[in-house]
Amino acid sequence: MDHEKFMREAIQMSRDSVHKCGGGPFGAVIVKDGKIIGRGANNVTQNNDPTAHAEVSAIRDACAQLGDFSLKGCTIYSSCEPCPMCLSAIYWARLDKVYFANTQDDAAKIDFDDAFLYREVALPLQDRSLPIEQILHEEAVEVFQEWANKDDKVQY
Repeated sequence: MDHEKFMREAIQMSRDSVHKCGGGPFGAVIVKDGKIIGRGANNVTQNNDPTAHAEVSAIRDACAQLGDFSLKGCTIYSSCEPCPMCLSAIYWARLDKVYFANTQDDAAKIDFDDAFLYREVALPLQDRSLPIEQILHEEAVEVFQEWANKDDKVQY
């Protein structure tokens, strides 16, 4: 596979995002069997959607193209090391491999600093800067049990 070709496409998408779309400098493509099946650029400000990062957008596009929520057998090329949200989405989508160009340190130098998020996620709930409190556990866990007992569920 021509990894550099696909990375150049992701980098070009990041450039287009900056100069044509007004988004952040991030782009991503997803490849299956040597063909691009998903594309995404940062559209956070255009869509007023904080989850519209390049990788998440590319995952949504690829899943729509394949008609499947699993991207097993696919590779993602991102112009930057994925943030914690995007990395989680990559794991959930079951992509086989990640290639990236810029590092999280490069992103921090232009005010896209994810270090705070990496530190926060590692902390116990009570020590995080965002107050998080569990309530109505007994009621909610009943629904989990209903799911566990469901015969016709689609596992993912």
